[in-house]
Amino acid sequence: MKIVVEPLSVLKKYFGYDEFREGQSELVSSILNGRDVLGIMPTGAGKSICYQVPALCMEGITLVISPLISLMKDQVYSLNQAGISAAFINSSLTPGQVHKALGFAKEGRYKIIYVAPERLETVEFLEMVDHLEIAMVAVDEAHCVSQWGQDFRPSYLKISEFIKKLPRRPVVSAFTATATRQVIEDISCMLQLQDVMEMITGFDRPNLSYEVHKPTDKNQWILDYAENHFHDSGIIYCATRAAVEEVCALLIRHQFAVTRYHAGLPDAERKENQEDFIYDVKPIMVATNAFGMGIDKSNVRYVIHYNMPKNIESYYQEAGRAGRDGAVSSCILLYEAKDVVVNQFFINNGNNNEDLDRETLHLIQERDHERLKRMTFYCFTKDCLREYILRYFGEKTPNYCGNCLNCNSHFEEIDVTKAAASIIACIKQCNGRYGINVIVGTLRGMKQAKLQTYRMYENSEYGKLADIGDIRLKQIIQKLLLDGYLVQSNDKYGLLRIGKMSLENKTKDDATAAPLGVGDNAHRGSEPRILMKVSTEDWGGTKKTSKKAKTTKAAKGSRDLTVKELDLFDQMKALRLKLAKAEGMPPYIIFSDKTLIEMCTKTPKTREEMLRVSGVGEHKYEKYGKQFLELME
Repeated sequence: MKIVVEPLSVLKKYFGYDEFREGQSELVSSILNGRDVLGIMPTGAGKSICYQVPALCMEGITLVISPLISLMKDQVYSLNQAGISAAFINSSLTPGQVHKALGFAKEGRYKIIYVAPERLETVEFLEMVDHLEIAMVAVDEAHCVSQWGQDFRPSYLKISEFIKKLPRRPVVSAFTATATRQVIEDISCMLQLQDVMEMITGFDRPNLSYEVHKPTDKNQWILDYAENHFHDSGIIYCATRAAVEEVCALLIRHQFAVTRYHAGLPDAERKENQEDFIYDVKPIMVATNAFGMGIDKSNVRYVIHYNMPKNIESYYQEAGRAGRDGAVSSCILLYEAKDVVVNQFFINNGNNNEDLDRETLHLIQERDHERLKRMTFYCFTKDCLREYILRYFGEKTPNYCGNCLNCNSHFEEIDVTKAAASIIACIKQCNGRYGINVIVGTLRGMKQAKLQTYRMYENSEYGKLADIGDIRLKQIIQKLLLDGYLVQSNDKYGLLRIGKMSLENKTKDDATAAPLGVGDNAHRGSEPRILMKVSTEDWGGTKKTSKKAKTTKAAKGSRDLTVKELDLFDQMKALRLKLAKAEGMPPYIIFSDKTLIEMCTKTPKTREEMLRVSGVGEHKYEKYGKQFLELME
């Protein structure tokens, strides 16, 4: 493989960066040494640099396979703005435009070509690649190749066959932000990577804070939050189109600049709404999960999930659209019990892929139900939320991050062994026939008609926990589910039955178990057996001073600017928006907020000083630099 230019000079000249970020240098070097690579890097960590830089260093063309039309457009616009010849070929182009792009590719006009996986089988595309020297095939969103990933796409299974058809096997690179160990192994196998260099830089995004709330009135919670973050851009994800319409209408009635996005809208309206959000005309987007893939908007300060997603992978990917510029941002999940039922319905009815046999579909469905349970447990854990997510992806971390709601809340540990024993005994007598509401009603001794119909008053535990509130009992049941003492059916009924974990050895001496309450940790004659963290504000008890929050390595944000710097920042944003509209592209492609903020704090006066600002490459300086320098005179 012939290297025609050094990677660091490419990085500085075209992208405006003086050095590589963590993991980038190793991946780039491995590619240039002819090795296949697999990079697992968090959103915003610079995966695209890892294949774009070597693409410009090598002779020949790089094909980037991506499923995301919006991402292709943004990447190609960004490359063109940096002075790099690139193109995309996907279903957004007319047949005439595709033919023209393929013709230009044959002539060698492009260094990088983005292509949808479905195109790899077309006769016209295969005929084109026969005329080209393909130096590298880069697979973006590589988790799509795995049927165990959260976004499996059968078209990705054709990639390895396409590579075999090429006259000479190129270097193959694969990248994704979210993948469990099983998915990582599947990627390497399905893409048939050779002599692969695997780089996992970690899944953590230190600038993001995590919160889970269970508000009694979600709509009021949303209104209060939007009011307190009036100047910020954010995304509110909803599980259904109806919820999108409801939340968007609510915010409009209260005079927020908001728009919406879901698959039920006409294409033209979706495109207009997306552009209003990207251009900050309407900085709040309410959407289903159909929105966001490939959207590289860097100044999203919060992502709120109005409903719980069906798995951790989807949640982390969607929440990760906040803070792509490295500035402090929030990821918030609003939980309610019916979210579980809605997701169970989607799992049971949403996978009709004709390319998969019945047995495989069943396995995928079982896997999805298990993932839903892990997602539900996230909403109830009292441990560090960041640690819970990172552990899910196989990353060992401390159990305290100082930058999530749980780490910064006041908790006490209490012994709930006695209550747990009653719950388990009640469920055991029911033989797995009832869900949470019936069990709770029985334990509290409620006089409900359905309990009479089910003859639950004959259960030996009927009324045994009448002094414990409904919410508290449900929290203990969730604790038992989380720890494996109980399991719940995967249907809409959510029936409870006994799990693999046994209480037998823990309930031999029930007489010594403390009554349910705060502060009963000191037992006479026995140690605590089932401990549960509870909020002192919810359960009563003495408040404890939380640990000092860990300082995150977050980029300086606009809120950190002085009044004078903030005024300059606003002027720069206005200029950027004017230039972007004139060229028909998103503002962040010209310069990110992070780059503008650095300009405001460093106030460069010359070309040399401007080129030292992160994100200002030579081509961008020649095109825009002088206009921004004039603002700082």
